[in-house]
Amino acid sequence: MIDKILEIEIYGQKYRIRVKGEEDEEYISHLTSYVDQKMREVAVKSKSADTVKIAVLAALNIADEYFVAQKKLDQMNEVIGQIESEIECLEDNLLKDANT
Repeated sequence: MIDKILEIEIYGQKYRIRVKGEEDEEYISHLTSYVDQKMREVAVKSKSADTVKIAVLAALNIADEYFVAQKKLDQMNEVIGQIESEIECLEDNLLKDANT
């Protein structure tokens, strides 16, 4: 697989990143825009000009979003597991009733 070099811009800084050949440039652009947006939101709220501080705070916000989403996903998977168990139990009962 051939790696590509893409030039991206986040919070006014340009970066050259290496991406694997199969990675979608549109997806990378979406990620770039998301991080840029988060940094700009933090900059407005914190009123800081320190780019490193803004980047760290944005990273914390993104990490929080990730963990909240992961917790919701885990809860949904637990509910799905319970529903699957209930369906299996109902199927077993139906088979027992059909065989009697």
